Amino acid sequence: MSASSLPPAATPAHPTFRTALRFWLKLGCISFGGPTGQIALMHTELVEKKRWIGEARFLHALNYCMLLPGPEAQQLAIYCGWLLHRTWGGLAAGLLFVLPSALLLWGLSYVYVAYGSVPWISAIFYGLKPAVLALVATAGIRLGTKVLKNSILVSIAALAFVALFFFHTPFPLIISSAAVIGYFGGLRWEKIFNVTAGHGSPTTTTPSAVIDDAQAAPAHTRPSWTRAGQVLLVGLAAWWTPVLLIGLWQGSGAMLTQEGIFFSKAALVTFGGAYAVLPYVAQQAVEHFHWLTAPQMLDGLGLAETTPGPLIMVLQFVGFLGGWQQPGNLSPLLAATLGAALTTWVTFVPCFIWILLGAPFIEQLRRQTRLTCALTAVTAAVVGVMLNLALWFGQHVIFPQAGHPDWFIIIVAGLAYWALRRFPAALFPVIIASVSLGLLHHLLG
Repeated sequence: MSASSLPPAATPAHPTFRTALRFWLKLGCISFGGPTGQIALMHTELVEKKRWIGEARFLHALNYCMLLPGPEAQQLAIYCGWLLHRTWGGLAAGLLFVLPSALLLWGLSYVYVAYGSVPWISAIFYGLKPAVLALVATAGIRLGTKVLKNSILVSIAALAFVALFFFHTPFPLIISSAAVIGYFGGLRWEKIFNVTAGHGSPTTTTPSAVIDDAQAAPAHTRPSWTRAGQVLLVGLAAWWTPVLLIGLWQGSGAMLTQEGIFFSKAALVTFGGAYAVLPYVAQQAVEHFHWLTAPQMLDGLGLAETTPGPLIMVLQFVGFLGGWQQPGNLSPLLAATLGAALTTWVTFVPCFIWILLGAPFIEQLRRQTRLTCALTAVTAAVVGVMLNLALWFGQHVIFPQAGHPDWFIIIVAGLAYWALRRFPAALFPVIIASVSLGLLHHLLG
């Protein structure tokens, strides 16, 4: 009997490592839509369909990931993989979440620099955009209805959206303000902010999960200072060894060495996801290092938006272009490939450190009521942040030129939205149909 056909009250069997690997690979191939779509897609698959992770546990992990620098969706995948299958599970989940995107973006980057604009590839991405837009909308609505359980939480989400969309408030300030509201609000109105209280208790009607909130913490999730030290040492060595080797080989002033150091610094300040850090990266890469031009930066963002994986993958495109245009004593393709690989490495390796180092300690705080109230408010604010990202993406897709809507995108996105709402499991058919329409639109001129 499959997990999807289990009776409502039955607990699914713990997935094998091989089963989890297949899931994480599939997720890495279909994780379109930026953090909004990716987080909601993981919630749908892990919490609702497969029931591998309990609702409260998933949201607790999400709250922690939102407080960290770096791509929160990948960090959430690492956290869930670690919960299910220890350290190797976290490593596999995080790697497979970005590997398909990294390989695809490398190929597209090479086509971009070697051949320029390829019409049929552009047509595929053009057809993919409305499907991604529909996925973001359906997944975001589904997650919002799960998280915003009362009018106070709805208000926090709305305020977070307004602060970002209209006033461009820094992301860390929004998240910290929400945490303060939740902490002190929970002292007075605990029932409003502690919405996960009692989750998984015997009297609840919520279906049980493999890793549920009511269960005692598995042995591997208990914190150990010895293990924390090992994670920190191994993680830092993995992070910086390639940068040091490149520096010894090419010299401290070489382009590859500069990329390794610059993007390692960027990995420490990427609070709020790709949209928060891109202006800083674009300014430095274009104006200071001259790795690429401003139009090329926009092209890279477009490629990253229409491929699976975190939007921060655009940094790989920057690393590729930097190597291609400043190869030094290497061939352009070799320098570009090394630049892309090094940039991707130093961008994502820190994510594994943050999760594998901090998650055991965060797991022990799940039943701290005041912390739960603070993180519940953070979750509500995150919904508002995700709405802002979804609207930003929608604006750029529907209105590629100011004041001129793209009716093909609007019509196909509407059909895709209806199909995904009517047939939630029809993601692949919707993507294939949307891409086919994009190619047909190109052939018909």
